[in-house]
Amino acid sequence: MSRLYLRLLLWFCIANVLTLLISVFLTERLTRHAYGIEPDWPALAAQANRAYERKGREGLEHWIDERREAGFEATLFEGERNLSGRRPPAPRLLHELLASDNVEIRLRPDVRVIGQRVVGRDGVARQFVALRRPPPPPRLEQLLAMQIGLSVLVIGIIGWWLARSIARPVAAVGQAARLVAAGDLSARVPARFSRGADEVGDLARDFDRMAARIEALVVQERGVLQDVSHELRSPLARLHLLIDLARGAPAAEAEAHFARTEHEISRLDRLIGDALALSRLESDLPGAERESVNLGQLINTQVEDFQLEADARRIRLDADPAFGVLVSGSTVLLGRALDNLISNAIKFSPDEGRVRVSLRTSGAYAELSVRDWGPGVPDDELAMLFRPFFRGSNAARAEGHGLGLAIVERIAQAHRGSVEAVNAEGGGLEVKLRLPL
Repeated sequence: MSRLYLRLLLWFCIANVLTLLISVFLTERLTRHAYGIEPDWPALAAQANRAYERKGREGLEHWIDERREAGFEATLFEGERNLSGRRPPAPRLLHELLASDNVEIRLRPDVRVIGQRVVGRDGVARQFVALRRPPPPPRLEQLLAMQIGLSVLVIGIIGWWLARSIARPVAAVGQAARLVAAGDLSARVPARFSRGADEVGDLARDFDRMAARIEALVVQERGVLQDVSHELRSPLARLHLLIDLARGAPAAEAEAHFARTEHEISRLDRLIGDALALSRLESDLPGAERESVNLGQLINTQVEDFQLEADARRIRLDADPAFGVLVSGSTVLLGRALDNLISNAIKFSPDEGRVRVSLRTSGAYAELSVRDWGPGVPDDELAMLFRPFFRGSNAARAEGHGLGLAIVERIAQAHRGSVEAVNAEGGGLEVKLRLPL
């Protein structure tokens, strides 16, 4: 179930419960307040007397009916004669109520009977007798009006706060998106909006990850473009020089210049191919579907392919794979990664040296290791080996562009794995490729 829906449902229920509680509280308080106001008994007695003097019994009964809605029962006596004809309140106490000018008797804490002497304009003394009952419950229309008013008020306040809490993160994501679209790739959603535990918080975090990925890709592509531009200058300059030399040289010398030109063109072709492969290998298997790859068989195949090259330099090329180790990925890309590792190990190994390719499992990962017994790499250069076009202090020992290990790292990342290089005990470099089984 949607977390945002649960959040809205929770606050809707809270708003309704608050409305109910506030409504009950206000109803009780208003009723208590109205009942707590002490009536002006002499004034009420005078009003009842005037109603009788003006319209007689009919006027008095009309006045009594109006007061009954407010919780009063009353009548007017002249001597012992009931002027209204209505049943007097508290008849058993009538003698006491008529005997005194002003008397109050409490039947219960919330029920009182009153006897109040009044003299009208006609000079006749009369006794006002009244009973005040507990406050009547509010009428249905009053309750509905109060409930609707409170509902609109409470739901309006909570709804405004809830809408604001949802709209502000969405607006922050929109603002960050506009900044990214305008070229500010460092724009991110403020942390206070990306910490939410609902779908809006997920949206903010996903946007931040997307923006970080775009920024990394753009920075990386710019770096690769700059590095490729730099690397292309030297072979292009040599090509111009060779062509100029071939134009003015005799046929025999021109043939040598053309051979050298062909070699430089081949180098350019390899450089451009590696640069394109590097740019395509980002976060997934580009243009390839995943399949089950048997790493043991792949190692044997690649080692056989490099055996001739190793034999030419009398390098011992050993394979020690564990069979039945399966990973999900691309056979072509994993084969290329292994090619680059074995090729590097052979290039930097001394004649009559040794290269070992091994495979084992560790937990949920397969660990493929390629080790040589060459000069190794200075410790301060190990972390930079996988940067595109980086060639360390030992680069003069072998030809290359510094893209092989960078391609291996991208292939490892595309397979949700990792790669690291360490100086092995006893000399040489060991590169370890870890892939999830």
